[in-house]
Amino acid sequence: QVQLVESGGGLVQPGGSLRLSCVASGSICIINDMGWYRQAPGKEREWVATFTRGGATNYAESVKGRFTITRDNAKNTVYLQMNSLKREETAVYYCRVVQPTQFLWGQGTQVTVSS
Repeated sequence: QVQLVESGGGLVQPGGSLRLSCVASGSICIINDMGWYRQAPGKEREWVATFTRGGATNYAESVKGRFTITRDNAKNTVYLQMNSLKREETAVYYCRVVQPTQFLWGQGTQVTVSS
């Protein structure tokens, strides 16, 4: 069974930066896409970024140019570098891993952007 553990969330001022990490552990055979989603209070979960198994990266329009997703396959880890954070990006950030027959979610890490 695969488990995902996120870390790196916290309180940051508007314009600040945070780096999130998500480590996959357990019975890992193949991991296809690794990505990040977020859910703000009272809103639906939305996609943020994806790093495909083939090495491609994709971003939501709202974060392009400010967020960077990277992946370390040897460590089964995906990162999200978030720069120039905005108040409205306060949310719980979730890691998602896609395997051939299932996809998995982490427990989430809280990011609060506030002065």
